[in-house]
Amino acid sequence: MEHKTVVFTKGLVLFNRRLLIIKRSNYANYREGEWDLPGGGIEFGEAPLDCLSREIMEETGLIAQVGRLVFIRSEVHQASHFIGLVYQCNAESDIVKLSHEHTEFLWATKQQLHEFLQEDIWSEYKQNNVFEMLDID
Repeated sequence: MEHKTVVFTKGLVLFNRRLLIIKRSNYANYREGEWDLPGGGIEFGEAPLDCLSREIMEETGLIAQVGRLVFIRSEVHQASHFIGLVYQCNAESDIVKLSHEHTEFLWATKQQLHEFLQEDIWSEYKQNNVFEMLDID
């Protein structure tokens, strides 16, 4: 089995003191049916910030201002090592138009994030002080 490394971006997209989470479709090939942040894989030659802006637009229809790098994720799944660059972003509106890759969205409070996100992701955000850095209800 060949091993590969995948580099991706994720956006902590904020609007009106809420954080956007989106639910992956059941036919996704990774974390099917789970809640996640908008984002995706960096294409060859693409800058990380351009990737994140593109992915947020493709997945949610939102225009977002990408800000600072908040933390870096690292996860091994089957034969792939995923390295994620997680950025703080601000959306220009809260009108979401989901792509076919996702089935639901929620502008979540901190309590809702704890309810909807997988425990490993929630713990990683807590460990990296994400909630202290962001102004979320």
